[in-house]
Amino acid sequence: MNSLFRSGIVMLVLLFQYQNLSAKFNRKNEPDSVYLFSYGNNGLSFAWSLDKKNWTPIGEGYTYIKSDYGRWGTEKKMISPYLIHGRNGIWECVWQLNEHTLQFAHAGSADLVNWGPQAYPYFKQGRNILKPVISYHQASDNYTIVYTDAAGKYYSTITKDFNHYTPAVSVPASAYHNLSRTIMLPGSTTGQMHRVSWAVLDKLSQTYELSRFKGKQNDERAADDQLRFSGLKNIKASMVLQPEKSKQISNMLTGVFFEDINYAADGGLYAELIQNRDFEYMPGDKQFRDAAWNSRHSWDLKGEGTVFSIDSISPVNANTPHFAVLDVKIPGAALSNRGYEGISVKKGGGYDFSAFIKAFQGGKGRIEVRLVSAHSGILARTTIDIPSSWTQVKASLVPSDEATDVRLELAPLNSGRTGLDLVSLFPRETFMGRKNGLRTDLAQAIADIHPRFIRFPGGCVAHGDGLDNIYQWKESIGPLAGRKGARNLWGYHQSKGLGYFEYFQFCEDIGAAPVPVVAAGVPCQNSGTGGGGQQGGIPMDKMGAYIQDIIDLVEYANGDVSTVWGKKRAEAGHPRSFNLKYIGIGNEDQITEVFRERFAMIYKALRKAHPEITIIGTAGPFFEGTDYREGWKIAAALDVPVLDEHYYQSPGWFINNQDFYDRYDRGKARVYLGEYAASLPGGNKTNWETSLAEALYMTTLERNGDVVSMASYAPLLAKEGHTQWNPDLMYFDNNEVKFTTGYYVQQLYGQNAGDTYIPASITLSEQQEDVRKRIAWSVVKDSGSGDLMIKLVNLLPVKAAITINTGQLKTGSASAVQTTLWGKPADKTVDKKVTEVQFSNQTPVDLPAYSFTVLKLKGS
Repeated sequence: MNSLFRSGIVMLVLLFQYQNLSAKFNRKNEPDSVYLFSYGNNGLSFAWSLDKKNWTPIGEGYTYIKSDYGRWGTEKKMISPYLIHGRNGIWECVWQLNEHTLQFAHAGSADLVNWGPQAYPYFKQGRNILKPVISYHQASDNYTIVYTDAAGKYYSTITKDFNHYTPAVSVPASAYHNLSRTIMLPGSTTGQMHRVSWAVLDKLSQTYELSRFKGKQNDERAADDQLRFSGLKNIKASMVLQPEKSKQISNMLTGVFFEDINYAADGGLYAELIQNRDFEYMPGDKQFRDAAWNSRHSWDLKGEGTVFSIDSISPVNANTPHFAVLDVKIPGAALSNRGYEGISVKKGGGYDFSAFIKAFQGGKGRIEVRLVSAHSGILARTTIDIPSSWTQVKASLVPSDEATDVRLELAPLNSGRTGLDLVSLFPRETFMGRKNGLRTDLAQAIADIHPRFIRFPGGCVAHGDGLDNIYQWKESIGPLAGRKGARNLWGYHQSKGLGYFEYFQFCEDIGAAPVPVVAAGVPCQNSGTGGGGQQGGIPMDKMGAYIQDIIDLVEYANGDVSTVWGKKRAEAGHPRSFNLKYIGIGNEDQITEVFRERFAMIYKALRKAHPEITIIGTAGPFFEGTDYREGWKIAAALDVPVLDEHYYQSPGWFINNQDFYDRYDRGKARVYLGEYAASLPGGNKTNWETSLAEALYMTTLERNGDVVSMASYAPLLAKEGHTQWNPDLMYFDNNEVKFTTGYYVQQLYGQNAGDTYIPASITLSEQQEDVRKRIAWSVVKDSGSGDLMIKLVNLLPVKAAITINTGQLKTGSASAVQTTLWGKPADKTVDKKVTEVQFSNQTPVDLPAYSFTVLKLKGS
């Protein structure tokens, strides 16, 4: 069976599936109406019937709306959904969230397919809210919600708009009118019955069938290519450039997104080698699930005659109140820090030790500082005096050998009590030689991408787990002893040693624009602290101070040294402006009324105070759905210039959505694709197949560079053994960086960027749709250098030979540098070849199977 015929068969099957429900009735014999049954426990589902006896589920239990309240996963529950037809034919649904909170959920829809924002109002009456029911009263034009609680009591509240509710009051049981009934589907199911037109059922069915169709596209895998492209011969293609249709595109398209996830900062990019250096690890960092996670974590006392304790009376700084105390009765013991699974040192390398030390009760003495390998013994040692009051002492250590299992040991040489805090060990060799700097190999790997911007300090990290965990930039600057660490939303501790000053400095060092992201006055939509979901925004009486913090951030980055915050930047060693031009407000937020109100306040105030700053809004966590639609509505209403979109999808999605941005309105906000990645299900999430799908999709980002202004793969870094999220662009341990195949794709795009897009027409020897979707190209030119970059992707199991006619476009050279990446789809590594080739309109460019090729023609 040839591939074209087979493709036609597949499309016919999909068309049949898409229309199968409508086929149950001849179009002339469709009923005017049917019975619709709404039900669900983890999302709202429907079934239909003609006689109220025989019920057919729509889409085998397909869910048309899910609850977004609570932490990721199983906490997001929709219990006892109750649906009615209300004012102006709008469907209103309420449901129970869990067994303990005094909240219920509400959402509305005009068609049962597209739902408005979810809301979770708070109430004070009752022990909890169970099984809420809703009714509409046309005479008074309002809604009544009645609920029960664990004590069996009943309460009622009234609303007109689902934004404002009357205080809940106690009502008799007779006021609770639950019209739910039970029907038999595969099992016994409780819900509500409605009479609806056939058109309602038809739209629900079409939505499900379209979802199935898209799901089949998303599930396309290279593992099926042998069957999909059976009999396919090598492809021949000809491309003709159309320089007369050239358009300007963003020169900021390729960037990176840094988030302190997967130990990307402490123990990673931040070069500090001592873990828990300030004794501020707290059980709450891990939500009290790890008894060993406390102020003593990573520290051990070796030897007898000494007591190791933690104190907080008269600390070095109130922001870091805990410190260690060694009570030495008989010298000989040593306090040891194991770093992050050991400390790696180089022979002859310089390592700078520092600590705040204090002798208690007027005593004096000395302490030996040493680097000790379990395998090789003492590699370096020095002795320092113990001052009588908190004083930062410093010393240099030079290891006599290379080792990866080193521990730092502090051994008091005299009896008495000694206080220790902010114990630090830094390699003298940091990126660009910066003090309090970055690990050289990781920072260089990022720089080698040639990113045009860096987004920081994170996504979910920025808006935090609950209001008290929102990232406070002011706590991340200034002397290290005064920086206030915090619980990391991803389940560990962030010292903020890598803070806003260091982020800005790194951006400047590699020529990338800084793009800080701040919370939009609400915590992460998956917060579990202070209630689930995003309903708990910063109180309005504190929003003024929060907004001022954001305005102060601009002053810190750009202000003159005579300003309050510009002076603080200068005191840190950088009197010049950091040239901040962008600020993101919000990240993957659930677009509730709470969010909408606070975002508008921040946006308007910042735009008024600093109209020169480009503000980046958010379109929620997905590329479709309620939050996506509502985010774009806000952007249109407020004239937000750039909107941040995120999506993590399968290779099939990227292959089948290459027209995603072709459809965007050029008159609206531009797009920052802040987080994206292709991945596969299961443990081995990335390989050359996923990376090649990204390379293919990135050609469309360049094609749409007039509307997509920025893009960054995410997440960037992951430490092996401490990975909370897969996939990531780079993995590392204490000694080396391990690049994924996706890294080389990002690097080629970053190193071959342009600001002018040149369209092209292409003719393929095989016109099968599956073939056409897997050959992609992009041609860009750098107006500064005149360099021309031609990117070609072949995601097929056969070779392709393509001739490129540059038309009226003049190139500065007859030769080109050709870089080709290729491999098998399942490969975790990729082959790379860089050659200089002669380029002409008649010479074909050979594209290996499953390859990404870049031709770079130097400008005149």
